[in-house]
Amino acid sequence: QARMERMEQFQKEKDELDKGCRDCKRKLAECQRKMKELEVAEQEGGKGDLERLQAEAQQLRNEEKSWENKLEELRKKEKNMPWNVDTLSKDGFSKSVFNVKQTDEEESEDQKEKKLKTFVERNEKQIKHFGMLRRWDDSQKFLADNPHLVCEETANYLVIWCVDLEVEEKHALMEQVAHQTIVMQFILELAKGLKVDPRACFRQFFAKIKVS
Repeated sequence: QARMERMEQFQKEKDELDKGCRDCKRKLAECQRKMKELEVAEQEGGKGDLERLQAEAQQLRNEEKSWENKLEELRKKEKNMPWNVDTLSKDGFSKSVFNVKQTDEEESEDQKEKKLKTFVERNEKQIKHFGMLRRWDDSQKFLADNPHLVCEETANYLVIWCVDLEVEEKHALMEQVAHQTIVMQFILELAKGLKVDPRACFRQFFAKIKVS
């Protein structure tokens, strides 16, 4: 449980840094756009505005650098985490159990939405059952019996369910489902890092995460 809390805290910190960095980049791009407009317009009296924007842009560049440094520090810290891809794959894990399906084109948002809808229609009861499991062994056994659930669609549905539960103010239940959501997300991250099908590495994830 303590390790799961550390995982959740780490993920939260990472999300906040990612958001801060994205917001800073967006503000900088907007500032540079305004500067370009002023330069093109060459308006009288616009010199003061241009100087102000230049100062603002410099400040945003400094902030952007700061965000990127913090993210880099977090990535270094992540490499030493017990659930890190490198750590989890040190036990001679075979990458050839499942081949990763290679696609030439990214799925469109519409395709992803239809895929999620179809998947949920077929598996909603099983996904919800997984979302309510509390013990590592139970989660591992359930996924071993239902390996088709180890996928992006399950993680996406669990996220949506968490949001719905929070809106309904069912906080305790939301925290339980959030726990399982993070479990699934970390399995998917591990698979991405190893370049394997998620079904090939979820046992490895549980084997390591259960070690205190």
